Amino acid sequence: MYPARAVPTAPDLAVLDDPAEFSGCTRWVVGTEGRRLAETVLQLSGMHCAACTGLIEQALHRVDGVRSAVVSAAAERATVCWDPERTRPSALITAVQSAGYGAVPDAAAPARALRRLAHRQALWRLFVAAFCAMQVMMLATPSYVAGPGELEPDMRQLLNWGSWLLSLPVLAFSAGPFFSGAWQALRQRRIGMDVPVALGVVITFVASTGATFSPDGVFGHEVYFDSLTMFVSFLLAARYLELGARHRAAEALEASLARLPETAWRVLPDGSTEAVSLQRLRPGDRVRVPLGQAFPADGTLEEGHTSADEALLTGESAPVDKPVGAAVVAGSTNLGAPVLVRVQRVGGDTRLEAIVAMMRSAMAQRPAAAALADRWAGPFLWVVLLLAAGAAAAWSVIDPARAVWVAVSVLIVTCPCALSLAAPATLVAAARGLARRGVLLQRLDALERLARVQQVFFDKTGTLTEDRLQLAGLRLTEAGRAMLGDAATALTAAATLAAWSVHPLSRAVVDAQAAAPAPAPARAPATPLDGCGDVQERAGQGVQAIDRQGRVWRLGVAGWAGAAGADDAQVVLSCDGRPLASLVFEEALRPGVAQALLDLQQGGVRVTLLTGDTPQRASALAARLGVQDVRARATPEHKLAAVAQAQDEGRCVAMVGDGINDAPVLARADVSLAMGQGALVSRSQADAVITSNRLGDFVAARDTARRAVRIVRQNFVWAGSYNAVSIPLALAGYLPPWAAGLGMAVSSLVVVTNALRAAR
Repeated sequence: MYPARAVPTAPDLAVLDDPAEFSGCTRWVVGTEGRRLAETVLQLSGMHCAACTGLIEQALHRVDGVRSAVVSAAAERATVCWDPERTRPSALITAVQSAGYGAVPDAAAPARALRRLAHRQALWRLFVAAFCAMQVMMLATPSYVAGPGELEPDMRQLLNWGSWLLSLPVLAFSAGPFFSGAWQALRQRRIGMDVPVALGVVITFVASTGATFSPDGVFGHEVYFDSLTMFVSFLLAARYLELGARHRAAEALEASLARLPETAWRVLPDGSTEAVSLQRLRPGDRVRVPLGQAFPADGTLEEGHTSADEALLTGESAPVDKPVGAAVVAGSTNLGAPVLVRVQRVGGDTRLEAIVAMMRSAMAQRPAAAALADRWAGPFLWVVLLLAAGAAAAWSVIDPARAVWVAVSVLIVTCPCALSLAAPATLVAAARGLARRGVLLQRLDALERLARVQQVFFDKTGTLTEDRLQLAGLRLTEAGRAMLGDAATALTAAATLAAWSVHPLSRAVVDAQAAAPAPAPARAPATPLDGCGDVQERAGQGVQAIDRQGRVWRLGVAGWAGAAGADDAQVVLSCDGRPLASLVFEEALRPGVAQALLDLQQGGVRVTLLTGDTPQRASALAARLGVQDVRARATPEHKLAAVAQAQDEGRCVAMVGDGINDAPVLARADVSLAMGQGALVSRSQADAVITSNRLGDFVAARDTARRAVRIVRQNFVWAGSYNAVSIPLALAGYLPPWAAGLGMAVSSLVVVTNALRAAR
């Protein structure tokens, strides 16, 4: 995993005083004396409990020029108001570090503040609606359970007044998003589901208000405040869950884009170095990149020999060797040694930013799937209005006293409660069921597309395979058999050398030796490397040691280990230049991958493997998994083109990936899933995240999606059948308003109860 933004060391802190560095996390305010003050948000690290907030606040208040400092332990952020004439941002960072904590500028603070405000408003609307709905239901219960003559008229009237009073906050505050959505839709001369919802809420409230204050008037004496508040609560709950999913995705994207280092060490013409902001780098600059730090820009290696972890950028599963002249990519991590890099591309021209731009473009190109309810909202509303108007006109001739309440009954009984809840309630229930299995949905509407998937594109590294290699076999040479005897002894010797290295291949050798069956004490393999000394590791080559007899043992690439003419992709164990054994590695499959792919193919789904690896490695893995369609050396552009081609051919496409290079194609696919251990950029753009990292859960998610779609259709059929039966009764005058309100509530209850089955 790539490190988060590194906290600058002491010599780097002056770079933070550059306006280009801290302007993104600072806003300017006017103090009480009319002076211009800066308000900066810092992202903190190292906090363990609420007591840490006091320590950090005290440290910040001791800085000359700091007017106020507020630390949030939950958010791990500090908001500092300071005088730019008396202090600098670097002094704030130094103060936090002196208290034993880390701090960096928080450039995402403005967007986070807007999300926090939206979340708070949504939560308050839901709380008010749910609280008032419970109180209204309590007041409405006596009217439902009391027999004839058991509830006095004055007591019924008092309960109705209480229900009316409790419904006012729901109408004025909680239902605000429906009214604003309906108004915006009407201004754009279209009708979405917010329009009939808002109309139904208003009409129900008006009719109930008339019945409350004038029981003998045209609206009758039945009230429907319980149905109104319950309906608003249900819809707000579904919207609150969707809002939370969107906010989590945005936070993940912000965190992923904070991967570059805060500063870069630029080399001056006289050979000295200076710490500069990344925004000050220019093509042609030379920068020193320490071991373990991310490369600050795209460029070429001028001095040093290292390896780089580019797995999250290119999809390559193993660290990439970087000799002098090799290209390095911004955001990849320097694993081998400190190096000198000539900058070629900076800022928006880097490979990382290009991938992010492709991701945003792909998101804009993917057409949004309109909800079925919205597609029918316009025709449904006009039919309801015409029916109500026609009923009022007809009954004004037949029986003028019943004309108003017949029209109200028609409007109430056709209120699209069940229609509005049919899809959201089912999708939320299905999302809850998937979460228990380790699949977190970030976009509820993805379930419908997941149920229709015809082709699935899989990334290889991190998706089908673990982000590590495993030892697949060890072959002894003639010299190896003569000197070591058997493979167990050779493996022990190789593991002895590999234990001195942290290279992924060395780790695989050590793991294989640890997993090997333990030999009997009398038959434990003896190795001449016991007690070896003078161990050296050479970047990009391997590990070398000298045994007690002075012989040089090597474990590394074939040419360096002494296997002349062999493929340098092999790993060879040698002694004094004589190859003793060659080690073969393969990628470790995730548990259950083969069965999951088999289940998909047996279910009629076409499976395609996309990878940035070489054709040989890709084909070998595809053969192990039984996959026929494989695309090797696939760049982000190639992956995006492959998905677009499948979509152009009319197939519904799913993409499963984990790297930054997968983010654009995840955004373009009809439905996308990211592995929980993958890059934050890819997880933020996926429709769902497989936190369990089990591919079998993807198959289960598809089955759940298909079941959820069936339940949604059942709910729509029920809502349609309910209207088909109740509307004629209301038009004929056989359905009074109280029965219409009860029917609306029962219809919604049936829909919600049926939707809960999707969580199983």
